[in-house]
This record gives sequence, C-alpha cells and structure tokens, in this order.
Amino acid sequence: MTETKDKPRVSITYCTGCNWLLRAGWMAQELLQTFGEALGGVTLVPGYGGVYEISVDGTLLWERKRDGGFPEPKEIKQRLRDVIEPERDLGHSDRKS
Repeated sequence: MTETKDKPRVSITYCTGCNWLLRAGWMAQELLQTFGEALGGVTLVPGYGGVYEISVDGTLLWERKRDGGFPEPKEIKQRLRDVIEPERDLGHSDRKS
C-alpha cells in the first residue's frame, strides 16, 4: 500500500474576495470522488486578485485567466488523469458529448 505522502497532491487556489470557496470545494469533492485513494489529498488555498488555479504536485492543470474561465469537472478530471494515471479509463468522462 502506498503511503499518502507518496501519492499526488492537488491544490486549488481560489480568490477569497470573489467568493469562490464553494466552487473550489465542489471541484475538490469531484476530484476526490473520482480519484479517491489515488490522491494524497486536495488542498484549498485562499488567494486574491481573481485567482483560480488547479495544480498537481506543482504542475498547473488549469488557470482561470489563461484557460478562459472555470473548468468543467470533466476537463479537470481528464487533465489530472493524463498526469497521474494516463492509462486510467474515466468512463463517462471520457466519452464525447
């Protein structure tokens, strides 16, 4: 069994002034629901200035300003999977809309 410290860790940095805590918490829940024990944790990081970033072990997966708004869970799950478990099938999240 792999220890939690050896597993990938996701961080979600959100703007406190924009009240994006609920959005960040919802995304954390989505990632934990999908990846469960494959993750070492998801950390919510308060920020400011309109920031909304999702990264895994320092690799930026999504940045609101760069990527044009907020991600759909499907997009973030695919990007996270591609970094931590490229062979993993995400089921319905991998199917075209």
